[in-house]
Amino acid sequence: MSTAPSPRYDRRSFMGYFASIGLGSTLLPGVLWARAANGEEITPESIASAEEIAGVQFDEDERKQMVRALQRQEQQIEQLHAITLPNSVPPAIIFDPVPPGTTLDLPKTPSHGARAPVRPPAVSANLEDLAFLPVTALSELVRTRKVTSVQLTRMYLERLRRYDPTLHFVVNYTEERAMKQARAADEEIARGKYRGPLHGIPWGAKDLFAVAGTPTTWGAAPYKDQMIDSDATIVQRLDAAGAVLVAKLTLGALAMGDQWFGGQTRNPWKPEQGSSGSSAGPGSATAAGCVGFAVGTETLGSISSPSTRNGVTGLRPTFGRVPRTGAMALSWTMDKIGPMCRAVEDCAFVLEAMHGADGMDLSAKDIPFVWDARTPLKSIRVGYAKADFERDYPTKAFDQATLDKLRSLGVNLLPVDVPDQPYNAMRLILNAEAAAAFDDLTRSGRDKEMTQQGDNAWPNTFRTARFIPAADYVNANRARVQAMRAWAELMKTVDIFVAPTFSSQLTATNLTGHPALILPNGFRDDGTPVSITFVGGLYKELPLLVVGRAYQEATDFHLKHPTL
Repeated sequence: MSTAPSPRYDRRSFMGYFASIGLGSTLLPGVLWARAANGEEITPESIASAEEIAGVQFDEDERKQMVRALQRQEQQIEQLHAITLPNSVPPAIIFDPVPPGTTLDLPKTPSHGARAPVRPPAVSANLEDLAFLPVTALSELVRTRKVTSVQLTRMYLERLRRYDPTLHFVVNYTEERAMKQARAADEEIARGKYRGPLHGIPWGAKDLFAVAGTPTTWGAAPYKDQMIDSDATIVQRLDAAGAVLVAKLTLGALAMGDQWFGGQTRNPWKPEQGSSGSSAGPGSATAAGCVGFAVGTETLGSISSPSTRNGVTGLRPTFGRVPRTGAMALSWTMDKIGPMCRAVEDCAFVLEAMHGADGMDLSAKDIPFVWDARTPLKSIRVGYAKADFERDYPTKAFDQATLDKLRSLGVNLLPVDVPDQPYNAMRLILNAEAAAAFDDLTRSGRDKEMTQQGDNAWPNTFRTARFIPAADYVNANRARVQAMRAWAELMKTVDIFVAPTFSSQLTATNLTGHPALILPNGFRDDGTPVSITFVGGLYKELPLLVVGRAYQEATDFHLKHPTL
């Protein structure tokens, strides 16, 4: 990936922008560097103008003393701007979700995994009858050679092409690659070499994962022709598991929402509605029966929200569980990769294939994960976010029914309190890191090519984030450690807990790095799905998935699919 040279700010356009948002002639801190770059001196008067926005106040002697140091700082920043920094280069900062001084309480890893027994249906003359089956069933059909990977791959490619004009979930097909992989899978299975439950199963990748020979567009017009000549680690690992990549699926531009440079990805349950995002294509295509499973990412809701909207099962693993090498960076301390599937056990299969350190993403850890469906439900301590369930919100009846169902399964639900911390203030971390990740986009002016240009869209957020003081970014991370410690105390009392999907846990756990499982738990009067979320302790995906699977086995929400 190449990066264009970074031009200097144009002072007139910069000041015009601030005037347009009502700041008039007030001078923001970063404009000091813009003025210096245009030959204007940094003076005590310009420093005074910047103080209000920076949230500090100095006297005249202090301002005079600051001038020379600020001039030196300006030179350092100019030198920094001259460096080419591709998105793939991480900062020398490694986030660990385990709070300092805390001993990680890991569940015992089974020596051997076990999948749940499955009886796949008979294969009819119409192969599309299999389109909505979970991987648990598809894999048995492939393993026993009742259907071939080539047949499944062709079927899913045909469905993708048929429904994409309505749902807009494909950026690029990988048909040649897919057919080669499918033929290889069938040949291996015929020889008795079976790689596991993903062998021969077609899947779709959110188009922020690099795939050699195919554009990696990040859903954004400035990058729509970008070619990255390597495969992301998760693509390599799913290749090794025998999975068949059929398409690069849509994401909202630079991982926000469901609007991308080709339009808006749609919800197959209600096509006039967007599919939500940013893992828009993985949610829509999985729900529409157009892939066996998909892989998305979450920084602040990008698996949770489209899983809810499209009625699929999403797993956001513990931060550091899955390496992000070859994935677009938005926030180095918050980005997470996870599967979006039709059933809980499918998510377990995909996590098993993807997890573990790769030596490149230094946040990724080698903590074992082995799926064992035999894990007894009664061995798991389950809580529920009492205060969140007691408040009034639109999907409360569905969530109360989920609690009732869990109790009927013999689960003793323990009340817990989600730690009360300033999570909204900590979102500065995401904004600052995202602005750094796309620094060249802002400074080159190519952010104007982005599809969305509203107040809350990335271009405006990136510009605004340039004025987050470095000290406040650091202190937001210090506040984050306090939140992590509070969560560590909470998770001493339970292994997992249940919470409304769109409650305080969503922002909190994306900051603390805890895993979450998002499950469909009903349908509104208009036929659109709703969801419930199970939150786990750090690296406790096994108990999380065991409880989630027990809930799904006792309900049928995940078995329903849209009529297309």
